[in-house]
Amino acid sequence: MASSSTSSRVNLMLLVPLLLGTMMVASAGNFYQDFELTWGDGRAKILNNGELLTLSLDQPSGSGFQSKNEYLFGKIDMQLKLVAGNSAGTVTAYYLSSKGSTWDEIDFEFLGNLSGDPYILHTNVFSQGKGNKEQQFYLWFDPTADFHTYSILWNPQRIIFSVDGTPIREFKNSESIGVPFPKNQAMRIYSSLWNADDWATRGGLVKTDWSQAPFTASYRNFKADACIWSSGASSCSSSSTNSSSWLSQQLDTANQDRLKWVQKNYMIYNYCTDTKRFPQGLPAECSA
Repeated sequence: MASSSTSSRVNLMLLVPLLLGTMMVASAGNFYQDFELTWGDGRAKILNNGELLTLSLDQPSGSGFQSKNEYLFGKIDMQLKLVAGNSAGTVTAYYLSSKGSTWDEIDFEFLGNLSGDPYILHTNVFSQGKGNKEQQFYLWFDPTADFHTYSILWNPQRIIFSVDGTPIREFKNSESIGVPFPKNQAMRIYSSLWNADDWATRGGLVKTDWSQAPFTASYRNFKADACIWSSGASSCSSSSTNSSSWLSQQLDTANQDRLKWVQKNYMIYNYCTDTKRFPQGLPAECSA
Protein backbone atom coordinates (compact mmCIF):
# COMPACT_ATOMS: atom_id res chain seq x y z
CA MET A 1 0.00 0.00 0.00
CA ALA A 2 2.85 2.37 0.75
CA SER A 3 4.16 2.12 -2.80
CA SER A 4 0.75 2.77 -4.39
CA SER A 5 0.19 5.73 -2.04
CA THR A 6 3.59 7.15 -2.96
CA SER A 7 2.83 6.59 -6.63
CA SER A 8 -0.47 8.41 -6.24
CA ARG A 9 1.23 11.40 -4.60
CA VAL A 10 3.83 11.50 -7.36
CA ASN A 11 1.09 11.43 -10.01
CA LEU A 12 -0.65 14.35 -8.34
CA MET A 13 2.62 16.26 -8.08
CA LEU A 14 3.15 15.76 -11.80
CA LEU A 15 -0.43 16.73 -12.61
CA VAL A 16 -0.67 19.99 -10.68
CA PRO A 17 2.14 21.88 -12.49
CA LEU A 18 0.47 21.03 -15.80
CA LEU A 19 -2.71 22.70 -14.61
CA LEU A 20 -1.16 25.71 -12.91
CA GLY A 21 -1.17 28.94 -14.76
CA THR A 22 -3.71 31.23 -16.29
CA MET A 23 -6.95 30.86 -14.38
CA MET A 24 -9.86 31.52 -16.70
CA VAL A 25 -12.33 33.32 -14.43
CA ALA A 26 -15.90 33.35 -15.68
CA SER A 27 -17.43 36.76 -15.10
CA ALA A 28 -19.51 36.83 -11.96
CA GLY A 29 -23.22 37.17 -12.35
CA ASN A 30 -23.96 37.32 -16.08
CA PHE A 31 -26.21 34.38 -16.87
CA TYR A 32 -26.56 35.37 -20.53
CA GLN A 33 -22.80 34.96 -20.94
CA ASP A 34 -22.23 31.84 -18.88
CA PHE A 35 -25.38 29.71 -19.20
CA GLU A 36 -28.06 28.52 -21.57
CA LEU A 37 -31.64 27.60 -20.75
CA THR A 38 -32.03 23.99 -21.83
CA TRP A 39 -35.56 22.86 -21.08
CA GLY A 40 -38.90 23.93 -19.62
CA ASP A 41 -40.57 25.72 -22.55
CA GLY A 42 -40.22 29.23 -21.13
CA ARG A 43 -40.32 28.25 -17.45
CA ALA A 44 -36.63 29.15 -17.07
CA LYS A 45 -35.95 32.89 -17.29
CA ILE A 46 -32.92 35.17 -17.23
CA LEU A 47 -33.81 38.57 -15.76
CA ASN A 48 -32.29 41.88 -14.60
CA ASN A 49 -29.83 42.18 -17.51
CA GLY A 50 -28.42 38.73 -16.80
CA GLU A 51 -28.00 39.12 -13.04
CA LEU A 52 -30.87 36.82 -12.01
CA LEU A 53 -32.07 33.43 -13.23
CA THR A 54 -35.29 31.75 -12.16
CA LEU A 55 -36.57 28.20 -12.68
CA SER A 56 -40.20 27.30 -12.26
CA LEU A 57 -42.17 24.08 -11.97
CA ASP A 58 -45.85 23.44 -12.63
CA GLN A 59 -47.73 20.20 -13.24
CA PRO A 60 -46.86 19.89 -16.96
CA SER A 61 -43.11 20.53 -16.59
CA GLY A 62 -40.11 21.70 -14.61
CA SER A 63 -37.15 23.58 -16.12
CA GLY A 64 -33.38 23.66 -16.24
CA PHE A 65 -30.18 25.28 -17.46
CA GLN A 66 -26.54 24.38 -18.04
CA SER A 67 -23.20 26.17 -18.33
CA LYS A 68 -21.81 26.99 -21.75
CA ASN A 69 -18.34 26.00 -20.54
CA GLU A 70 -16.97 22.69 -19.36
CA TYR A 71 -14.60 22.70 -16.40
CA LEU A 72 -11.81 20.39 -15.23
CA PHE A 73 -11.19 21.49 -11.62
CA GLY A 74 -12.31 24.73 -10.11
CA LYS A 75 -14.11 26.58 -7.35
CA ILE A 76 -17.75 27.13 -8.29
CA ASP A 77 -20.03 29.47 -6.31
CA MET A 78 -23.74 30.05 -6.86
CA GLN A 79 -26.31 31.83 -4.72
CA LEU A 80 -29.71 30.12 -4.55
CA LYS A 81 -33.05 30.98 -2.96
CA LEU A 82 -35.18 27.85 -2.81
CA VAL A 83 -38.89 27.22 -3.33
CA ALA A 84 -40.79 28.71 -0.39
CA GLY A 85 -43.85 27.41 1.45
CA ASN A 86 -45.05 23.88 0.80
CA SER A 87 -42.28 22.57 -1.44
CA ALA A 88 -42.95 18.88 -0.73
CA GLY A 89 -42.27 16.66 -3.74
CA THR A 90 -40.01 19.18 -5.48
CA VAL A 91 -36.27 18.83 -6.01
CA THR A 92 -33.89 21.65 -6.91
CA ALA A 93 -30.69 20.09 -8.28
CA TYR A 94 -27.42 22.00 -8.75
CA TYR A 95 -24.48 19.87 -9.83
CA LEU A 96 -21.43 19.28 -12.00
CA SER A 97 -21.55 16.38 -14.44
CA SER A 98 -19.76 14.88 -17.42
CA LYS A 99 -21.43 12.81 -20.15
CA GLY A 100 -21.44 9.13 -21.06
CA SER A 101 -22.04 5.83 -19.31
CA THR A 102 -19.02 6.21 -17.02
CA TRP A 103 -19.74 9.80 -16.07
CA ASP A 104 -18.44 11.81 -13.11
CA GLU A 105 -20.77 13.98 -11.04
CA ILE A 106 -20.71 16.23 -7.95
CA ASP A 107 -24.20 16.85 -6.55
CA PHE A 108 -26.14 19.31 -4.47
CA GLU A 109 -29.85 18.40 -4.37
CA PHE A 110 -32.40 20.25 -2.25
CA LEU A 111 -35.37 18.08 -1.29
CA GLY A 112 -38.52 20.09 -0.60
CA ASN A 113 -40.81 19.60 2.37
CA LEU A 114 -44.09 20.64 3.93
CA SER A 115 -44.35 24.22 5.18
CA GLY A 116 -42.42 24.58 8.42
CA ASP A 117 -40.44 21.37 7.96
CA PRO A 118 -36.77 21.73 6.99
CA TYR A 119 -35.33 21.20 3.54
CA ILE A 120 -32.95 18.28 3.19
CA LEU A 121 -29.64 19.03 1.43
CA HIS A 122 -28.57 15.84 -0.34
CA THR A 123 -24.97 15.47 -1.58
CA ASN A 124 -23.37 12.74 -3.66
CA VAL A 125 -20.21 12.06 -5.68
CA PHE A 126 -20.11 9.85 -8.78
CA SER A 127 -16.94 8.60 -10.42
CA GLN A 128 -16.87 6.43 -13.54
CA GLY A 129 -20.65 6.05 -13.34
CA LYS A 130 -20.77 4.87 -9.73
CA GLY A 131 -22.26 6.92 -6.88
CA ASN A 132 -23.75 5.56 -3.64
CA LYS A 133 -21.83 8.12 -1.60
CA GLU A 134 -24.73 10.09 -0.16
CA GLN A 135 -24.56 12.43 2.78
CA GLN A 136 -27.62 14.47 3.81
CA PHE A 137 -27.96 17.54 5.98
CA TYR A 138 -30.43 19.97 7.47
CA LEU A 139 -29.43 23.62 7.13
CA TRP A 140 -29.00 26.04 10.04
CA PHE A 141 -31.15 28.70 8.35
CA ASP A 142 -34.26 28.98 6.18
CA PRO A 143 -32.97 28.55 2.60
CA THR A 144 -36.20 30.01 1.17
CA ALA A 145 -36.07 33.38 2.95
CA ASP A 146 -32.98 34.75 1.21
CA PHE A 147 -30.10 33.87 -1.10
CA HIS A 148 -27.28 31.69 0.26
CA THR A 149 -24.01 30.65 -1.38
CA TYR A 150 -23.49 26.98 -2.26
CA SER A 151 -19.94 26.14 -3.35
CA ILE A 152 -18.04 23.22 -4.82
CA LEU A 153 -14.25 23.20 -4.58
CA TRP A 154 -12.87 20.50 -6.87
CA ASN A 155 -9.15 19.90 -7.23
CA PRO A 156 -7.02 16.79 -7.83
CA GLN A 157 -6.82 16.00 -4.11
CA ARG A 158 -10.35 16.61 -2.81
CA ILE A 159 -13.89 17.86 -3.28
CA ILE A 160 -15.26 20.24 -0.65
CA PHE A 161 -18.95 21.16 -0.45
CA SER A 162 -19.59 24.46 1.36
CA VAL A 163 -22.59 26.56 2.37
CA ASP A 164 -22.01 30.28 2.95
CA GLY A 165 -18.30 29.53 3.25
CA THR A 166 -18.80 26.79 5.87
CA PRO A 167 -17.59 23.35 4.71
CA ILE A 168 -20.20 20.62 5.15
CA ARG A 169 -18.49 17.73 3.39
CA GLU A 170 -15.04 16.72 2.15
CA PHE A 171 -14.51 13.84 -0.28
CA LYS A 172 -10.81 13.08 -0.52
CA ASN A 173 -8.96 11.44 -3.38
CA SER A 174 -8.51 7.83 -2.21
CA GLU A 175 -7.24 6.35 -5.47
CA SER A 176 -4.30 4.90 -3.53
CA ILE A 177 -6.74 2.41 -1.94
CA GLY A 178 -8.64 1.74 -5.17
CA VAL A 179 -11.46 4.30 -4.93
CA PRO A 180 -12.14 6.13 -8.22
CA PHE A 181 -11.96 9.94 -8.07
CA PRO A 182 -13.30 12.46 -10.62
CA LYS A 183 -10.23 13.96 -12.26
CA ASN A 184 -10.15 13.06 -15.96
CA GLN A 185 -13.53 14.15 -17.30
CA ALA A 186 -14.53 17.76 -17.81
CA MET A 187 -17.92 18.66 -16.36
CA ARG A 188 -20.61 21.23 -17.03
CA ILE A 189 -22.71 22.92 -14.37
CA TYR A 190 -26.36 21.90 -14.48
CA SER A 191 -29.39 22.94 -12.50
CA SER A 192 -33.02 21.90 -12.64
CA LEU A 193 -36.27 22.21 -10.71
CA TRP A 194 -38.48 19.15 -11.11
CA ASN A 195 -41.18 17.01 -9.59
CA ALA A 196 -39.87 13.96 -7.73
CA ASP A 197 -42.79 13.22 -5.44
CA ASP A 198 -42.33 9.49 -6.00
CA TRP A 199 -39.29 9.66 -3.65
CA ALA A 200 -38.23 13.17 -2.59
CA THR A 201 -40.29 13.81 0.54
CA ARG A 202 -40.53 11.11 3.22
CA GLY A 203 -39.70 8.46 0.66
CA GLY A 204 -42.59 9.49 -1.59
CA LEU A 205 -45.32 9.51 1.07
CA VAL A 206 -45.89 13.27 0.70
CA LYS A 207 -46.99 14.32 -2.78
CA THR A 208 -46.64 17.64 -4.59
CA ASP A 209 -49.54 20.03 -3.92
CA TRP A 210 -50.13 21.43 -7.41
CA SER A 211 -52.51 24.09 -6.04
CA GLN A 212 -49.32 25.81 -4.82
CA ALA A 213 -47.78 25.92 -8.33
CA PRO A 214 -45.87 27.46 -9.95
CA PHE A 215 -42.91 26.70 -7.69
CA THR A 216 -39.90 28.96 -8.24
CA ALA A 217 -36.18 28.80 -7.36
CA SER A 218 -33.87 31.77 -7.97
CA TYR A 219 -30.15 32.06 -8.76
CA ARG A 220 -27.64 34.91 -8.73
CA ASN A 221 -23.94 35.76 -8.30
CA PHE A 222 -22.44 32.83 -10.17
CA LYS A 223 -18.65 32.75 -9.99
CA ALA A 224 -16.18 30.21 -11.32
CA ASP A 225 -12.44 30.30 -10.62
CA ALA A 226 -11.77 27.32 -12.78
CA CYS A 227 -9.91 25.61 -15.57
CA ILE A 228 -12.12 25.78 -18.65
CA TRP A 229 -11.83 22.72 -20.89
CA SER A 230 -12.23 23.35 -24.60
CA SER A 231 -11.18 21.40 -27.70
CA GLY A 232 -9.22 18.92 -25.60
CA ALA A 233 -7.16 21.52 -23.74
CA SER A 234 -7.31 23.33 -20.42
CA SER A 235 -7.28 27.11 -20.00
CA CYS A 236 -4.83 26.49 -17.14
CA SER A 237 -1.41 26.39 -18.75
CA SER A 238 2.02 25.79 -17.28
CA SER A 239 3.41 28.91 -18.95
CA SER A 240 2.01 31.30 -16.37
CA THR A 241 2.22 31.40 -12.58
CA ASN A 242 -0.99 33.23 -11.69
CA SER A 243 -2.47 32.59 -8.27
CA SER A 244 -4.44 29.37 -8.15
CA SER A 245 -4.73 28.63 -4.45
CA TRP A 246 -7.90 26.56 -4.93
CA LEU A 247 -5.98 24.01 -7.03
CA SER A 248 -4.11 22.79 -3.95
CA GLN A 249 -6.48 24.08 -1.26
CA GLN A 250 -7.28 21.98 1.76
CA LEU A 251 -9.18 22.58 4.99
CA ASP A 252 -7.19 24.45 7.63
CA THR A 253 -7.73 23.72 11.33
CA ALA A 254 -10.53 26.27 11.74
CA ASN A 255 -12.44 24.89 8.77
CA GLN A 256 -11.91 21.31 9.93
CA ASP A 257 -13.57 22.35 13.20
CA ARG A 258 -16.46 23.96 11.31
CA LEU A 259 -16.88 20.81 9.22
CA LYS A 260 -17.05 18.70 12.39
CA TRP A 261 -19.62 21.12 13.87
CA VAL A 262 -21.89 20.77 10.82
CA GLN A 263 -21.53 17.00 10.69
CA LYS A 264 -22.22 16.64 14.42
CA ASN A 265 -25.25 18.94 14.51
CA TYR A 266 -26.82 18.89 11.04
CA MET A 267 -25.90 15.66 9.23
CA ILE A 268 -28.91 13.32 9.08
CA TYR A 269 -27.55 10.57 6.81
CA ASN A 270 -24.04 9.31 6.10
CA TYR A 271 -23.44 6.33 3.81
CA CYS A 272 -20.23 5.66 5.74
CA THR A 273 -22.20 4.62 8.82
CA ASP A 274 -24.96 2.66 7.05
CA THR A 275 -23.95 -0.90 7.88
CA LYS A 276 -27.37 -2.29 6.88
CA ARG A 277 -26.88 -0.96 3.37
CA PHE A 278 -23.35 -2.37 3.09
CA PRO A 279 -23.53 -5.75 4.88
CA GLN A 280 -20.31 -6.90 3.16
CA GLY A 281 -18.44 -3.97 4.70
CA LEU A 282 -18.44 -0.19 4.37
CA PRO A 283 -16.82 1.39 1.30
CA ALA A 284 -13.02 1.60 1.51
CA GLU A 285 -12.87 5.39 1.72
CA CYS A 286 -15.02 5.36 4.87
CA SER A 287 -12.15 4.04 6.97
CA ALA A 288 -9.38 5.93 5.16
